[in-house]
Amino acid sequence: MQKILISACLAGEKTNYKGQSNYRPDIEKLKEKYELVLFCPEVEGGLHTPRIPNEIRGSQVFNKEGKNVTREFEKGANKALALCKYLGIKKAVLKEKSPSCGTHQIYDGYFADLLISGMGVTARMLKEHGIEVYSENEIDKLL
Repeated sequence: MQKILISACLAGEKTNYKGQSNYRPDIEKLKEKYELVLFCPEVEGGLHTPRIPNEIRGSQVFNKEGKNVTREFEKGANKALALCKYLGIKKAVLKEKSPSCGTHQIYDGYFADLLISGMGVTARMLKEHGIEVYSENEIDKLL
């Protein structure tokens, strides 16, 4: 069975910045076709749960208090890519709007609750290395 990388929060793990999940019941449908590999790049990059909100500004990631956390986000993205390469994963379903996992939209970087076109650090890295990235709103494309 083909493996697929899934943002852990979408599968019910309490890894989002609030210490909650973003559970999507339709993730269960993927189990019929794929072996799910759950992964949270922010936690794997060394950030705690719950944590201060983070947003991308330019090429850097900052938390709401102004601390640059780019290194942690890049570390998580590199771990996600390494895991995909090791397990032969070619597809990922990631949490839209996340500074790590956003596939089409992210927040503007100024904590103004404004969405802009863009990709999170992990989503961009995976895509640059040939891994297909989908948001939780595109699960039907994989079924």
